[in-house]
Amino acid sequence: MRRREFIKLLGGAAATWPLAARGQQGERMRRIGVLLNAAAVDSNYQSWFEAFLQELQELGWSDGRNLRIDTRWATADDIRKHAAELVALAPDVLVAGTGTATVAPLLQATRTIPIVFAIVIDPVGAGFVASLAKPGGNATGFTVYEYSMSGKWLELLKEIAPNVTRVAVLRDPAIASGIGQFGAVQIVAPSLGVVLSPVDVRDAGEIERAIAAFASGLNGGLIVTASPLAGVHRNLIATLAARHKLPAIYPARFYATAGGLISYGPDYPDQFRRAAGYVDRILKGEKPAELPVQTPTKYELVINLKTAKALGLAMPPAVLGRADEVIE
Repeated sequence: MRRREFIKLLGGAAATWPLAARGQQGERMRRIGVLLNAAAVDSNYQSWFEAFLQELQELGWSDGRNLRIDTRWATADDIRKHAAELVALAPDVLVAGTGTATVAPLLQATRTIPIVFAIVIDPVGAGFVASLAKPGGNATGFTVYEYSMSGKWLELLKEIAPNVTRVAVLRDPAIASGIGQFGAVQIVAPSLGVVLSPVDVRDAGEIERAIAAFASGLNGGLIVTASPLAGVHRNLIATLAARHKLPAIYPARFYATAGGLISYGPDYPDQFRRAAGYVDRILKGEKPAELPVQTPTKYELVINLKTAKALGLAMPPAVLGRADEVIE
């Protein structure tokens, strides 16, 4: 579905809610609030949200008939305001669509309304749940990574660029998952003969300076760990990797479609579909404290052959054979 059509669909659905509700007065209208840490024009987040809406429909929830969805597309500057607005609407369930940045303000605003998160790296370390098996509070949902998977990024990078001996690791040091992912890469680096250099992703200027300084040396490569800030700067990071001829691996498909060399990470639309399943279960009476936090069931390897060619890399047949998608 094209972006304009998707936005038009959402707008049309919203306009029909009151009319449809009058026509179905015998069925109770439920309400959910969705907080997304992205601009409404971001096509990646739109596709994830579309998967969420489609799964809700498959489960019997229809906008205007038995469900109303209040959505807020937020930036870092106004995300707390939008979280408070959604809580004030007193929905049956809140959905934190995109990471720690959305879960934290919702939990600060309410400890009673159920919250389902679709994409969180370390909910225990962030203090959102007591444990994965028994969340214990009003929040539960789906993680996107186990820290041990971060080591696979380095293994893949060495497989496609065996001459790499120095690797810059982009991470957000302000969140627990940034430190955890870097630590997991550190564990496997010695056995692969790689020296790591951490690069913080606080702002665009810092990223540009750090990558330029790192690229002045020989045999360099790049790992981008998962974080909201890295996602915001994905186009810049892919551009810098190409400019400095750095083989790079990324944590999600949308980096590869933005020009990144290779990505390995969870299927994000599937995460949102599964979140819709938890919303359905909570609307039917289950408690978030009793629904375990679940790990991904699908991972995807995406290779951008156009970028590989520009870097002068011949992609190993074994890696190509494992790819879920090849961008030509």
